Amino acid sequence: MKWLCGVLISLASLTSLTACAQTSTMDDSSAFKELADGSCTSAQSRSVEAHISGQIAALSKQDWESAYSYASLGFQELVGLDQFIFVITSQYQMLIDSQGAEFGACTIVNNEINQEVSVTSENQSFELGYSLSYDGKALGIESATTILREAETNI
Repeated sequence: MKWLCGVLISLASLTSLTACAQTSTMDDSSAFKELADGSCTSAQSRSVEAHISGQIAALSKQDWESAYSYASLGFQELVGLDQFIFVITSQYQMLIDSQGAEFGACTIVNNEINQEVSVTSENQSFELGYSLSYDGKALGIESATTILREAETNI
């Protein structure tokens, strides 16, 4: 992705992992009928994990169009595919080289779904915070941000 200076670089960092609103294999409509603040339900967590895992799998294959398809429609309106690819390749190489992901807490605050994800890449663990939305039809990734902590080396 090609961003315009400072402000756009910040936006790119916030939106780097997003992609189109690809539907998951689960019936999201019942799981996300109500988005009550608090912890995600089991069904919501499963859908969110499947959605994020799908994008990470596509990124690891460098299937950019598929990875982009997991983003929300709102994200896609703001960020083109070329910009998406640029941000991923320049700031989120750990997703391309992913050796696996573990999912932490899933919470909902003000209709925003937040999922903590730990990605292992090149024997290091990277903590990411995903933000997703549900538009009444499908989940969509709004952003993924790196949670700055010391990288752990897996020996």
